[in-house]
Amino acid sequence: MNNIDKEYQILLEYILGNGTEKKDRTGTGTLSVFGWQIRHKMSEGFPLLTTKKMAWKSIVTELLWFLRGDTNIKYLVDNGCHIWDGDAYKRYRTWLDNGSPGALYPEDLTKEEFINKIKTNEWNFAEKWGELGPIYGKQWRDWEPSETYSYGCIDQIANLISELKTNPDSRRLMVNAWNVGELDQMVLPPCHYGFQVYTRELSTQERADIYYKSNYAKDTFPTNDNGWNNLFDGFNIPKRAISLMWSQRSADLFLGIPFNVASYGLLLEIIAKEVNMVPDELIGNLGDVHLYSNHIEQAKEQIGREPFELPKLGMDYREGEYNKNLKDFTPDDFYLIDYQSHPSIKAPLSN
Repeated sequence: MNNIDKEYQILLEYILGNGTEKKDRTGTGTLSVFGWQIRHKMSEGFPLLTTKKMAWKSIVTELLWFLRGDTNIKYLVDNGCHIWDGDAYKRYRTWLDNGSPGALYPEDLTKEEFINKIKTNEWNFAEKWGELGPIYGKQWRDWEPSETYSYGCIDQIANLISELKTNPDSRRLMVNAWNVGELDQMVLPPCHYGFQVYTRELSTQERADIYYKSNYAKDTFPTNDNGWNNLFDGFNIPKRAISLMWSQRSADLFLGIPFNVASYGLLLEIIAKEVNMVPDELIGNLGDVHLYSNHIEQAKEQIGREPFELPKLGMDYREGEYNKNLKDFTPDDFYLIDYQSHPSIKAPLSN
């Protein structure tokens, strides 16, 4: 079953028919609506769109970059992910163009030359010019609190994992990237600015379904729920399901949202595996949802395509293979099973 592609096509059609023309920061122009929600049941498959070919490795690489707490594009560039190149180069150009007479400022490099210097890191070029400021990774893994907080920086991801294991019914299972005190230091304030997770207990029947889908012996038949649950516990069958809801102030519908949906779907899968829960529902709350004026024809093409079945996600690592702060993954640890899609549709990225 593939409802996520259909849901996405409905949103594309709605904006084409009902969007308001608005100016924007990039000068491109958009069709925009305010307020939309996307919902996907993870049991239906991994939420990677099939109506155009998606850049899977880039999706994985960027998420792992966040989880590493990294804010420098060198890791992305080294792994073939170039979605933040334009933001880094724009920052570089700003410094270059605003250089005062006699000041020491960088060479006048083309974007291609700039990215090559990031990759080679000659004279520590990447350390200075690859930095994007305290964006997602910094806030997720190293939030700097107020001066009155005396316990050092806060690792929100580690705290979330710990709380899920000890207090899974908490209503405070949240990670926030919108650090008001540091927004002016970021090359771009967070578009998807926070997420919350929610867990529920699995029924005995739901645990039984997991048990029977596994290659466990089927010759033991307890007579009551307690007996079944004791059996399931012995096989480490999950006791809970976990859902994730992210919030996004600015949603680039053609390029950004398909990427965001898959990225948070992957994050949900990673967290679920870490705390031995079943991925349940993925929800996106979108604020300003917009289609750039130079993406309209591409959107029309995608609307006309018939979706394929959704793929499944493979995670090629074992329990205990990585440290518990989720910083040691590599892009090759995650792969797609049975991903079939239409060809990619090229569209310019507005920075």
